[in-house]
Amino acid sequence: MSADDGTLVRCPNCGENAAPRARFCENCGTPLGATNGDPSVPSEVTLEGAPLVVDPDPASGESRAQRSCAACGGVIAPDGYCSDCGTPGQSERDHFEERPAGWVAGVCDRGVRHARNEDAMALAASSNFAALVVCDGVSSAPDSDIASLAASRAARDVLVAYGPEGTSPVEGATSRRIAGWTDAMVAASRAAGQAVRGVAEQLAATNGKDAADDPPSCTFVAAVVDDDLIVAGWVGDSRVYWLPDSGQAEQLSVDDSWAQEMIAAGVPRAQAETSPQAHAITRWLGPDAPDTDARCAATVPSEPGWLLVCSDGLWNYCSDAHEMSDLVRRFATSGDPQTASAALVRWANAQGGRDNITAALARVAPSVPEQR
Repeated sequence: MSADDGTLVRCPNCGENAAPRARFCENCGTPLGATNGDPSVPSEVTLEGAPLVVDPDPASGESRAQRSCAACGGVIAPDGYCSDCGTPGQSERDHFEERPAGWVAGVCDRGVRHARNEDAMALAASSNFAALVVCDGVSSAPDSDIASLAASRAARDVLVAYGPEGTSPVEGATSRRIAGWTDAMVAASRAAGQAVRGVAEQLAATNGKDAADDPPSCTFVAAVVDDDLIVAGWVGDSRVYWLPDSGQAEQLSVDDSWAQEMIAAGVPRAQAETSPQAHAITRWLGPDAPDTDARCAATVPSEPGWLLVCSDGLWNYCSDAHEMSDLVRRFATSGDPQTASAALVRWANAQGGRDNITAALARVAPSVPEQR
C-alpha cells in the first residue's frame, strides 16, 4: 500500500519504504519519525468499539489469569507475571490462543518490536471440518488492529455457515465441493472486507472525520478442511502451507505483493523477499481496496500432515515450504497443534520478532480407502 500522492517514507534503520503515516517499519519495527509528535496518532492502543477477545476455552475452567507466557510458554500468575521466568504477561489482544478442537489450534502474538498486535485470527472446528482465518493489519493505516479482528471473525462466521453444521453446507463429490468452497471463500473475503469498511465508518463517526480519510486495512488468508479436502483463499501476503508428513510440501497461497511479482519476473526468491520493497502488498481489504475477492487453491491430501495458516511475522524467517515443513515437524513431535503453534511463535520471536506473529495449525489425517 502507498499513500494517495505516492509519497514514501524511508525507515532510518533499515531503509525500507513505508507509507507516510506509518508508525512503525514493517521490516524492522523501528518507530518512524514521520509520526513523531503527531497528536492524531495515539500513543497507546485503544480497543474501544473492537470485538472482545474472550477466553478461547471457557469450559475448561481456566481463569483469565492462567494465560501462557509468550516468552517461555509458562503460566501467567494472578500478579501478571510469568511464574516460571518472570516476564510480564501481555494483554489478551497482544497475545491470545484459540483451540476449537483437539486437532486445531492457533496463537496470535504481538512480537518483540511492535507496540501493538495488528494480527488477528479466528478458528472454528468440529470432528471433520475446520476453518482457520488470519488477518494481518497494515501498520501504515491507523486502527488496523481493530479492523483485522473484525475481519477475521466475520470471515470465520461465513465459512462456518458453509460447513457441515451450517445453514448452507457444501456437499457432493470432490469437484463440486471445490467449487462450493471457492464460492464460500469469496463470500468470506467479501464479508471480511465489509467488516473492515464497517470499522472505518464507525471510527470515522466517532472521531468526526470522513471514513475514506486514512482508513484501516488488513490482509486476509483462510483455509478450510472439509474431510478429505483443503481449500485456501487469500488477499494479500499472509500464507497457507500444506505440509505432509512425507512427500512434497507446498505453499497453497500466492502472495499479492511486490516481492511475488519480482519472483514471477525471474528474480530469485531470497533476493525479492529481502528487498526494501518486499512487503509492499498489491491487494488488501479496506475501504480503499480495489478488489476484495479471494483467490483460491485446493488440494486433496493423500496422507497425514499439517495445515499451517500464518502471517508474515512467521514466514519472514522461514519462507520456503520445505524449510517450513522441517520447522513445523521440529516443534510438532507431540502431535499437539497448540503446543506446536506456541513453539512457532516463540521461535519467530527468538529470531527477532520484527512483526506481529500468527500461527494456526490443523492436524489433517485423511481417511484411506480400504483395499479390496
